[in-house]
Amino acid sequence: MEQKNFEQVWEQLRLALKNPKQGYTNYLEQIIVENIRGIKHLKIDFNYPVTVIAGPNSCGKTTVLFAAACAYQPTDSERSHTPAALFPNLNHKQHSEWSDSIRNTAFHFSYKTKQRMKWSKGVSWNRSFFGEKSAEQPKSQVYLRTLSDLSNPSEVRAVLQINKQPNLELEVISSDLLALAQRVLPVEYGTVVLIKKNDKNLLFVQRNDENGGSYSEFHMSGGERSILRISKDISKLKNALVLIDEIEIGLHPFTQSQLMLELQRIALRNKLQIIVTTHSPVILETVPKDARVFLERVGDNVIEKPAQKPIIQKAFYGQSTDKLSILCEDNIGEYFVLGVLDYLNPKINLAHDDISVGRDTGKTEFATHIKALGKFKKLNEFVFVLDGDAKDMKGELQKEASKVQPTANIEPLFLPGADIPETWAWEILMNNTQSYAQLLGLETTGLNQKMQNLDLSYNNASGKPTEISKNKFHALALQLKRKEEELIRIIARTESAKETGEIKIFADELERQIQNWQNRQ
Repeated sequence: MEQKNFEQVWEQLRLALKNPKQGYTNYLEQIIVENIRGIKHLKIDFNYPVTVIAGPNSCGKTTVLFAAACAYQPTDSERSHTPAALFPNLNHKQHSEWSDSIRNTAFHFSYKTKQRMKWSKGVSWNRSFFGEKSAEQPKSQVYLRTLSDLSNPSEVRAVLQINKQPNLELEVISSDLLALAQRVLPVEYGTVVLIKKNDKNLLFVQRNDENGGSYSEFHMSGGERSILRISKDISKLKNALVLIDEIEIGLHPFTQSQLMLELQRIALRNKLQIIVTTHSPVILETVPKDARVFLERVGDNVIEKPAQKPIIQKAFYGQSTDKLSILCEDNIGEYFVLGVLDYLNPKINLAHDDISVGRDTGKTEFATHIKALGKFKKLNEFVFVLDGDAKDMKGELQKEASKVQPTANIEPLFLPGADIPETWAWEILMNNTQSYAQLLGLETTGLNQKMQNLDLSYNNASGKPTEISKNKFHALALQLKRKEEELIRIIARTESAKETGEIKIFADELERQIQNWQNRQ
């Protein structure tokens, strides 16, 4: 049900962004960051109204968030977010070596209205509009919450002696401003009051649930406090830009998921553009793939990486610490391995949940994945499985692994056959027609005839031999009214149990690597 709710709001937000009658009069489509905090040139497109920026520490997530905050001029008395305020410099007159060196720093903004603007740093920060006469900075409310705001009581330290303060102002927070919090938090609030003195304020709640109680912000959990603050602040915003740094801090995974669902719903209702940063895999999975921005520091620059394959993403964001991950080339390789595991798991007392099997889009990306995983010391949690035609890549992959994680000592595995598993599987079926016909619920002559007809049909086909093999295997699966993934899994499981031929070599080596991983746990 929860996944259905997410998919529904994803579709609604996409339609709202495309339809000019739906609103989104203010929308930041692109930002370019140049020459600041170790970023030479970084371009990020915002293709979906709620964007999640992820990546390791010191990769520029907060820099992008702060740069985005400078995109608009406030529409009311709210403070303006400027580069001078968000990116201050240390300049010591007597000790120049203690001064920040910032040269040619610039932020470029492109908006849905087709307007463009640039902040650039010379002696001071200046705005320009790419030659457009009489242009002005777009106006919009901008809500910015940083990690320190969300996790520390810094906002309320000045009212620690609130009981001694005269002339306090009380503001009852209306229920509509707490609607988001009420849907996310497992508590029922009766009254929520904001106690104010000058520019400082403190939340105070009275609860209606069975636990009851009245307490101030000092006695709230970090998660409760952050959600109440966010709910109070953004529920009244419309056509605004909302920026939240490390949104998952202090929140249970289930609460993270619920918060992101409600944020997307309020984004739809109030036409908000929301950008958050995170280290949480739960947060990442609450938005569609084109709403995930992955940043990585490479040398002296930061780049945006394509959305990671789920198996890689889980390794980076904390979901693979107690699992072995097996990375294959494609869906056929994945289900071939699953078939072998169907045989191995009972033999070595292993549950399916102990191993995560995933796939990429081909062998060419394996060296890149090894390099990335090695940086995070994750190679010992992975087994790399390639098709038979990639055997000449073994040395290259091991060399790449030794550069980034010398202690890993990876041993890539190769599926049976000289090229792709579909070719190997076809030969197995042809040589064992009687037994597989029985297994698949067919007459022997029926399976044999289907395969002979397909051989004749594809004999004169043009194209690469591997593509012909793929197409032929796919056609056979269709005729058998089975998915090709299901068919390859049946063959891999059946042949593994025979403990003969090339597949025995593969299964034995896979078993050895699994046991090595178990011994390291």
